[in-house]
Amino acid sequence: MKKYKMLFAGESWLTHNMEVKGWDDFSVGGYGTEIDRIHAAMDEFAEITHLPSHLVGEKFPSTMEELKTYDVVILSDVGANTLLLHPLVFTQSVRFPNRLQLLADYVEQGGALGMMGGYMTFQGIGGKGCYHGSPIEKALPVDFLPYDDRQEHPEGIDLKVDPQRHPALKGLPEEWPYLLGYNKAVAKPGAQVAVEYQGDPILSFYEYGKGRSFAWASDCAPHWMPPAFCEWEYIHLFWKNMIDWVVQR
Repeated sequence: MKKYKMLFAGESWLTHNMEVKGWDDFSVGGYGTEIDRIHAAMDEFAEITHLPSHLVGEKFPSTMEELKTYDVVILSDVGANTLLLHPLVFTQSVRFPNRLQLLADYVEQGGALGMMGGYMTFQGIGGKGCYHGSPIEKALPVDFLPYDDRQEHPEGIDLKVDPQRHPALKGLPEEWPYLLGYNKAVAKPGAQVAVEYQGDPILSFYEYGKGRSFAWASDCAPHWMPPAFCEWEYIHLFWKNMIDWVVQR
């Protein structure tokens, strides 16, 4: 089977920690990513191009021709501002394509789009994801809340799933590993909600123009998606079904 060409943007971070020891202090910088978990789960069906968060602003496609070289585009834990504010815009006041509008147009013309939940997607921690009211919102199955939308569940939530509810659930069991949180959103009219928790859409799908999209309201890696979920025996099928549906293959 031919692998999907996937652009996976985000799912990385830079850290700057200060340690204070008595009178003295020092700083330690670092880089982290969970992309290895994505490769482990998806490499068997997808050829993944990873664009880490710190490169998204400069390197994310800015033309329809570039976007259409990919079968599916996924945004994971990277905020709207990173896509909106190309360095040329922020540092030199140069006009530049609105890449959130471009993504919506990409779906409308037949592309496939997915958004993972997290602290910097949906509306995110402190509202800093900033996707509420943005152009991409119309192409996704959910409407974002205008404020911090996190639902933290340190006790864990257990999802009960009806595999007959949506084609993307085919072959998956009724009981899934627990999650530790998700982003709360509201399903659009016409959205297909495959999985929900207490009325909130956790996994939803949408047809927009000629294309399709999905929204997975929890994370694709810790902490919201614990290692037990990341390494679940069904994790390959879980993601593959989702991508199959939006790519329409």
